[in-house]
Amino acid sequence: MHNPLEEPGQLSGIINPCIIVIFGATGDLTAKKLMPALYNLAKDGQLPAQFACVGFARRQKSHEEFRSEAKAAISKYSRTKPIDENLWAQFQEHIFYHVSEFHEEKGYIELREFLNDLDNRFGTAGNRIFYLSTQPSFFTTICDKLHSTGLIYEEGGEKWSRIIIEKPFGHDLDSAKLLQKDLMSFAKEGQIYRIDHYLGKETVQNLLVFRFANLFFESIWNSRYIDHVQITMAEDIGIGTRGNFWEEAGLLRDILQNHVMQLLSLVAMEPPVSLDAHAIHDEKVKVLQALRPLTEVDLKERVVRGQYTPGFVNGSAVIGYTQEDKVSKTSVVETYMALQLHIDNWRWQGVPFYLRSGKRLPKKVTEIAVVFKDPPAVLFQDGGKKNEQNVLAIRIQPDEGISLKMNCKVPGPSSPIQPVKMDFLYGTYFGMAPPEAYERLICDCILGDNTLFAREDEVLASWEFVTPILNYWAKQKNLTFYPSGSWGPKETDEMIAKDGRKWRLL
Repeated sequence: MHNPLEEPGQLSGIINPCIIVIFGATGDLTAKKLMPALYNLAKDGQLPAQFACVGFARRQKSHEEFRSEAKAAISKYSRTKPIDENLWAQFQEHIFYHVSEFHEEKGYIELREFLNDLDNRFGTAGNRIFYLSTQPSFFTTICDKLHSTGLIYEEGGEKWSRIIIEKPFGHDLDSAKLLQKDLMSFAKEGQIYRIDHYLGKETVQNLLVFRFANLFFESIWNSRYIDHVQITMAEDIGIGTRGNFWEEAGLLRDILQNHVMQLLSLVAMEPPVSLDAHAIHDEKVKVLQALRPLTEVDLKERVVRGQYTPGFVNGSAVIGYTQEDKVSKTSVVETYMALQLHIDNWRWQGVPFYLRSGKRLPKKVTEIAVVFKDPPAVLFQDGGKKNEQNVLAIRIQPDEGISLKMNCKVPGPSSPIQPVKMDFLYGTYFGMAPPEAYERLICDCILGDNTLFAREDEVLASWEFVTPILNYWAKQKNLTFYPSGSWGPKETDEMIAKDGRKWRLL
């Protein structure tokens, strides 16, 4: 049988040998996402031939125990099932575990020696990826210890070291700047990979191709033809066991500041001069810098902050946010928000963007909807009734795909007009489910391609826009409520109705 770890996979680049060290390796992210991603990369032949993975955590555990837990996680969470026992037998030989507190330098010195031994065993050439799957409060500590023990190299040498950090990248503009300053004390910007898993989703990656490889779309992608844009990121689940985290973060910090803003920048950006990572990041930053600052009137009338109360989701009764574990009974933390914003540039002048996101909504769905203007009202009017607007919907999850709603004549002599949809589904057309986002992003980090990772100025520009909202909320405490299983507070509908528009039914 072919062993994917015996030969390099077929990627569009040089797959460098490397060791991935996962800090916080006993956490949920490692079990649910990272280990299944590495397994599937091995299965698809997309890992380098010379590869090893080392889990770094504080709990006492042997290599065998860590491997056993990894196998159970892969069996449960992998997109490909059942687990291939022959592949696993080979893959597990590349998985190891290292015990240490994050702040103890001795543990990093021992890690350095262990990694050197693995270099000799697997031919990994000293290349390192340090994946910080930990609370953000540990980022600076871990990078400090990595740097002081010589595990972070200078850029441009024969061997390389890269650091992946998970959001949130700060909790407001000042803290984001401080985090960046701390990280730059230990590494260069080109060594930092800020991961936003939404950028690894196939439909998100396809946005650039969709827009810039299809002239008929790009030619109408502007204020002359587009009435408005809606971006929705909805989840039917509550906060689960993340009460402590959610009380500190809230939905604006956890979802809108990063995931939603990344989607916005890709939808609204200008064509880059090339597909080089810097060129793409430059255009995304321009969008975020062109966001019109929110006035106090805007913050009052164009931003809605909500929190879920008891209700029913998918036919089951669920509790409200303040009844969740480790949540204050008097909490004013938002689990939903919606806002209207404008991009002050030539392409989007006068086109409103409506963003909404929330927990405990009727379904899990992420969608970008581009709503086009009405054609001149001189033809095909049914008793003065307007036809429905054309809508281009890009579905990020679930059922990744693209649909176009247009008007069509119903067969028969009366000639009524009815909206119809043209649908494209990735799974149906290509006959396979798209890879998980973490698979693509880990691959890109190994290749040294940071196109799908957030750059420093992107993060800061996004925080610069949303921090005034946080400051306003800290003073006003203006919180609305919505029953679980609904599409949010009634104030959200009222906000968009002021403009003569309405939210899409999803």
